Amino acid sequence: MAAELGFASCGIARADAAPRSGERLREWLAEGRHGGMIWMEERAHHRVSPVALWPEVRSVIALGMSYAPAADPLALAGEGDRGRISVYAQGGDYHDVVKRRLKALGRWLANEAGCDLKVFVDTAPVMEKPLAEAAGLGWQGKHTNLVSRDHGSWLFLGAIYTTLDLRPDRGGVATCGSCDACLRACPTDAFPAPYRLDARRCISYLTIEHHGPIPREFRAAMGNRIYGCDDCLAVCPWNKFARTAAANRAFLPRAELAAPSLADLLDLDDAGFRQVFAGSPIKRIGRDRMVRNAAVAAGNSGDPALAAPLARLLDDPASVVRGAAVWALARLDPARCTAERWRAAEEPDEAVREEWAHPVLPSLEQGGAGGGSTGCAMGRRA
Repeated sequence: MAAELGFASCGIARADAAPRSGERLREWLAEGRHGGMIWMEERAHHRVSPVALWPEVRSVIALGMSYAPAADPLALAGEGDRGRISVYAQGGDYHDVVKRRLKALGRWLANEAGCDLKVFVDTAPVMEKPLAEAAGLGWQGKHTNLVSRDHGSWLFLGAIYTTLDLRPDRGGVATCGSCDACLRACPTDAFPAPYRLDARRCISYLTIEHHGPIPREFRAAMGNRIYGCDDCLAVCPWNKFARTAAANRAFLPRAELAAPSLADLLDLDDAGFRQVFAGSPIKRIGRDRMVRNAAVAAGNSGDPALAAPLARLLDDPASVVRGAAVWALARLDPARCTAERWRAAEEPDEAVREEWAHPVLPSLEQGGAGGGSTGCAMGRRA
């Protein structure tokens, strides 16, 4: 039934099958590696195990839906005037698609077996990746995301908690070996060690979850990434076994999201943002964070044509956008930026005044324009 509903993988684990995941979560939180994701702390007591969230659960049905891309996720790395959006966000919102299919499967199971159950995508405090590994869908790779022998790194995960005592499947076996391609691919060094992620350094975290200015030390390394980053996933050798045909059609990339123009993104207002990103998971970050990201990408582009839209953003109502525009304009057109420095005296936001006081020019910042062609993915979805 899971296959009929579009799931590429399905496995069963006991509710207590991943006992160490709670310990690792507490350690990760204690180190502060979750950054500003405060909800991770607030509901950590529920996240540590399925039973902590729902005491009646006996079995977990872990499910994966493929979004394997047909095109190379790194293809736009050298296209400075275009923004790079993570593969998973180029089509329909996976939250809606996966949850709808999970509910359909849950209804079928309840009718067949007369059980109680709950369904989860990734908006609830559920440790999907350790549970998916325990259910045999794959294993958590050195980049901390799930890796499947059949689907590579391209699976959206969901879970059904049930009161049924179901026979568990054999758990996944880690098969990364000595490969460290994903760790070497990260331009921001977000992996302090294999199997450990510091979200505060992850481009996916910085472009999606982080609300304030992008820390200066990571801006050049962002290149033209404006929402998420696939690079540590894309370089995984197991992806050669991923079958594009298995991907759900709902996740096929929309033309306007496959290679968006940075100039168009820099001109977005709230209404335009909502129109462009309707039905996309990108809509959750809002217009200001998207334009902030696009401004940083523009600063890395080396494209002088983007200086004009950046200059217009110096008057933007959002301080996070104004600050990014100052930094980017200084890199693309230092003379124009210098001519606009009178604004510093009238700027009400301290962080933006700091950008005016210390503009970072391309020759002064390691990495220069363009960033790199490799990166990382924090992986809310795999």
